[in-house]
Order: sequence, then structure tokens, then C-alpha cells
Amino acid sequence: MPGLLRGIARTAVIAGTATSVSNRVSRRQAGRWAAKEQQQQAYAAPPQAYAAPPPQQVYAAPPPDDTMDDKLAQLKQLGELKSQGLLTEAEFETQKRRILG
Repeated sequence: MPGLLRGIARTAVIAGTATSVSNRVSRRQAGRWAAKEQQQQAYAAPPQAYAAPPPQQVYAAPPPDDTMDDKLAQLKQLGELKSQGLLTEAEFETQKRRILG
């Protein structure tokens, strides 16, 4: 029995020592990494003191202003298509509103 207790005690001492050494190494590495990170942040570019300008909005150019003659010609074509039966009354009204704006 005393030999068994001595073996258990020796294992406990070795395990405790290993845990202590492991913890010390981990703390030392964490300290080194923290110092290295602070150095990198010190050399990093300082934050901008101004806000970036908002993105420019791009507006589509307004459609060219059709002359009254162009509008009348388009309306005549629509009328002909309607009289030929190619356009329904609803399609004719929709296109007429589009042309007249």
C-alpha cells in the first residue's frame, strides 16, 4: 500500500508541476501577443478626422422634349393601329397617355 500512495503522490506532483508550467507559458505568450498587437496599432494609420463624402447620385437625363408634330404623328399611328384592330381600346388609351405625358 505505501508504494501505491507514493506512486499516486508522485503523479500528483508531476501533474501539478506540468499544469503550473503550462499556465505560466500561456500567460507569457498572451503578454507577448498583447505587446505585439499594441505596437502594430501604434504604427497603424491614425483614424480619419473627417467623414467621407456621401456617394454622388446619378440622375438620368430627362427625355428630350418631343415637339408637338412628333406627338401628333405618333397619335395618328396609334389611331391607325387601333382602326386596323391591332390595338385594343385599353392599349390605345395607355399609349396615348404615355405619348401625351
